[in-house]
Amino acid sequence: MKNKKTKTNEENFFSDFSKFVKKHYARIILFAVTFALVSIIAFVKTATSSTISSYKIEDYEIGQIADRTIIAQKSIPADFSNPIGIEKGEKIIRKGFAITEQEHAKLEKMAASPAYIDFRAFANNLLFLVLISSFWIFLFSPVCLNRKIEFKECLLEAIFFVLVYGVTAFGAKSTFFLSPYSLPMIIPASFFTFLISVLFGNLSGVFFSVLVSFGVLNACSYQLVPFLFILASNLSASRIVRKIQRRIDMVFASLLLSILNVVFLAVLKIIFNDSFLDAFFTIPGVAFNGFISGILALGFLTPLESILNTASVFRLMDLSDLNNPLMKKMLLTASGTYNHSMMVASLAESACREIGANALIARVGAYYHDIGKMENPEYFVENQHGVENKHNSLTPAMSVSVIRSHVKKGVEKARNMRMPKQVVDIIAEHHGDSVIAYFYSEALKIDSNARPEDYSYSGNPPSSKESAVVMLADTVEAACRTLEKPTIPRLEKFIQTLFDGKINHGQLENCNLTFSDVTKIKNCFVTILAGYYHSRIEYPDQKNPDEKSVLGEKTLDEARKSVGTSEKTEAVNSTKKAAASGTKKSDSAEKKSAKSSTSKKTGTKSNTKTKTKGK
Repeated sequence: MKNKKTKTNEENFFSDFSKFVKKHYARIILFAVTFALVSIIAFVKTATSSTISSYKIEDYEIGQIADRTIIAQKSIPADFSNPIGIEKGEKIIRKGFAITEQEHAKLEKMAASPAYIDFRAFANNLLFLVLISSFWIFLFSPVCLNRKIEFKECLLEAIFFVLVYGVTAFGAKSTFFLSPYSLPMIIPASFFTFLISVLFGNLSGVFFSVLVSFGVLNACSYQLVPFLFILASNLSASRIVRKIQRRIDMVFASLLLSILNVVFLAVLKIIFNDSFLDAFFTIPGVAFNGFISGILALGFLTPLESILNTASVFRLMDLSDLNNPLMKKMLLTASGTYNHSMMVASLAESACREIGANALIARVGAYYHDIGKMENPEYFVENQHGVENKHNSLTPAMSVSVIRSHVKKGVEKARNMRMPKQVVDIIAEHHGDSVIAYFYSEALKIDSNARPEDYSYSGNPPSSKESAVVMLADTVEAACRTLEKPTIPRLEKFIQTLFDGKINHGQLENCNLTFSDVTKIKNCFVTILAGYYHSRIEYPDQKNPDEKSVLGEKTLDEARKSVGTSEKTEAVNSTKKAAASGTKKSDSAEKKSAKSSTSKKTGTKSNTKTKTKGK
């Protein structure tokens, strides 16, 4: 029995492992290639460094008591520049003994010889890179990011990491940037952090800042100053661009980062008690690095946004412009859908702010979630405007086919416009796979065996918080239009009923919304809709718009007919007399005729009253 259980566990393990590899093979290959490239750079750095047993030659001095025994791994013959020879297996220095001048010369020969490679230092670098890789896998996982990471994001971050590591490793060998305070001038980490933060979000920028800083620490032979400077500068860069909304804001972000870089460098010099003699060179250098990083990021953002098709803040702001041709066409061809989308956008944006989701993505997704209705706007009730409902002449099955096709058409239109994946997902998921209740109930009247699957949307339930909020906002906005006397208690009860329906049908299972989030969303919707459906005072002359009861809108003849006393008739005539000066004769004639007609009416009324009394 134990053998069978063991075999079953092994089979399950290999089966799960094979499925994982098939699903993530592209990322596994990318990870392996990135690790190989960084390892090659680390090997070249180690092979060209003057190190022995992971220590620089500067760490050994004549007369110093050796703290280790070093044995030559290779034979190095004597040459003209250094006539001292080394034999394989020879003990160069002995632990506990002072280093002689000849032994120090042999150490220098070993460190300078291209035939000698410090494999121990290389192994240390590989071990550190393995730790960084493990940290990377943990940080850029759905658990930490709270979303699925796309392959294009992994690819871009891998390229940026390799570039930063390479520049740091080879820049540290240059005599011009040998000082740890001058090395940060040439490291483009802030530039890449700007791009990551804008293209994929602030959290990705923060994680990348931490990882690339540790990469710099390894590439510069574990010098603390470059590590601390890059960490502070990158975290600042990711924070600065957190709430920018215009491209011009990148210029101000560049200026701010350049100032912060100067402050960071000065603080590090003070902490490590370093001289400011090279400040005229290093301070302008780090300031220029911060400024040019933002300017270059601004230039590279547009092509990267187009190539990667990301939901960057600038791209979303462009899509949220209601003056674009698509939104103008929707306003003209499907005005009801346009107004509905505006209200859904307002609800979704406010709710996402309350729960900490991306409000801009929710707003843009709400704007475009019903663009598929533009093909057949007359089949949707918000666009019918009192015209006969076209579904009256269709069977429930045909009506459902027309209704749910707007999701598919909307997705196709969004993809043709190369909208970001997050926006396309909202369009595809804003109805999930819920049942189209009205037509399903109509179908049951015809056929009691009608299946709910045949009268459901063919999409998937929302996979993100933003998509779920748009679904809830769409449902609530449409349903609350039918609610009579929408007071706050009635709205709360009605919206809770709608939310419970979505939860019971499994529409919120894949979006990571908590019960606390759902409560916040409901309260936000109630507040906004209560203001939208606010009541007004009913004025006496505005009860029925079909009746002309406002005096200012009546003609003079209507005023004469409605007046029942001679005093009111004279007031009307005097108003006309004041307005039409120069025509006194005609006015007086009209006045007399008005008086006579009034007296006749009065006489008729008195006669009528007399007759009534007699009866």
